[in-house]
Amino acid sequence: MTAVALAAYVVHVAYLKQWTLPPLYVWGTTVGMLLLAIVLPALGVYNTWRGRVLSPLLFKLMMGYAVVGLVCTSLLFFSGLSEAFSRVWLVTTLTVAFLTSLSTRAAIYPLLKRYRMHGRNRRQVVLIGDAHSCATAASHLQAEPTAGFDICTIYLMGEDSGKELAGRNLGWLPYSVNRVNDIQSDEVWICLPLAEGQRVKQTIADLGVTAANVRFMPDMRDFRLINHNISHVANLYLLDMTCSPISGSARFFKALEDRVISALILLLISPVLLAVAIGVKLSSPGPVFYRQERVSWSGKPFGMLKFRSMPVDSEKNGVTWGGAQQKQTTAFGAFIRRTSLDELPQFLNVLKGDMSIVGPRPERTVFVDKFKHEIPGYMQKHLMKAGITGWAQIQGWRGDTDLDKRIECDLWYIENWSLLLDVKIILLTVFKGFINKNAY
Repeated sequence: MTAVALAAYVVHVAYLKQWTLPPLYVWGTTVGMLLLAIVLPALGVYNTWRGRVLSPLLFKLMMGYAVVGLVCTSLLFFSGLSEAFSRVWLVTTLTVAFLTSLSTRAAIYPLLKRYRMHGRNRRQVVLIGDAHSCATAASHLQAEPTAGFDICTIYLMGEDSGKELAGRNLGWLPYSVNRVNDIQSDEVWICLPLAEGQRVKQTIADLGVTAANVRFMPDMRDFRLINHNISHVANLYLLDMTCSPISGSARFFKALEDRVISALILLLISPVLLAVAIGVKLSSPGPVFYRQERVSWSGKPFGMLKFRSMPVDSEKNGVTWGGAQQKQTTAFGAFIRRTSLDELPQFLNVLKGDMSIVGPRPERTVFVDKFKHEIPGYMQKHLMKAGITGWAQIQGWRGDTDLDKRIECDLWYIENWSLLLDVKIILLTVFKGFINKNAY
């Protein structure tokens, strides 16, 4: 909020050459600060940075300022005050405030990590649970010293209470209720499988005599989690196991990215589209475009557009896998496949909303029905819209290649999605993703 106040004044002085903010601008600045005070905490911008990656934190900050900018613009329009305000002042103020907050966080983040590496601002943690879960927690905390957590004691429960943690120089003791009073730490982590619900409940009750923060680290080693989180719905706490990262404001920004970039690309490549269309028409009789049913978000089918690269009757005997179809392409069709020019009409699918620029590549319905029973986690790739390009494609997993590797890349992308990752994939596609010997 301080950044907004300072930016509002500095921009006003620099742009309007006035040393005093008019009352209307003071009110506008106040409204902007109040909106930020509501939106930024709601997005988790002010949550602890300890043990967290910087880029998602900065992305949340960007989303917060974008939402506030849209709300302020809407308020000015519907209140009839848009003519009384300088639009340049509003946009510049929010931009300067955002960049100030962004650069401040980007500078402080590595300083805090270095500070913790030197033994400052660290939190003492006690682990309570079974041997495997405690060992997992310990290994992760030891691998991330910049997170600032030190394990002071491990209490092993039940049958594990007599076990050593092999190869680990950690103090451990068998857990008992009497030892709880001896805990002098900042945090206590209960490390048990989900099936141990009753034991977790009893341990939380035992820890009622301590003033430490109590956290539950469920042992999820048998689960394939994607975008996992904790949700609060209708006074119920839900553990999100497999959820799409595209919801709320993220859905808006992803759609905005798709529409804007697709429109610009279509304008730039319109001569190429015309040239390829002429080439397809001259190479073999039949339509220029080929519409193929594929599966996208939530497992819903859609008609994906491509420049036709095969003779019209090439699939009269049924659909076959990509490698076999290579022999059926026309000479010009083989060229546009190898250079990915046949994929360019899919930017129209993006404008329509059926696809994204970046996302898991869509597959035909007949193969989806087959692969979902053969490849673990295959259907989870449909937690996001299908894309023209994706993480798997720039890693070389396209065409007639290892499906397991391709799905692994798709799921990694969904779990780690951000707009910055999308930009990275788009740039890598430009330099290394168009021409590929495996393209089909």
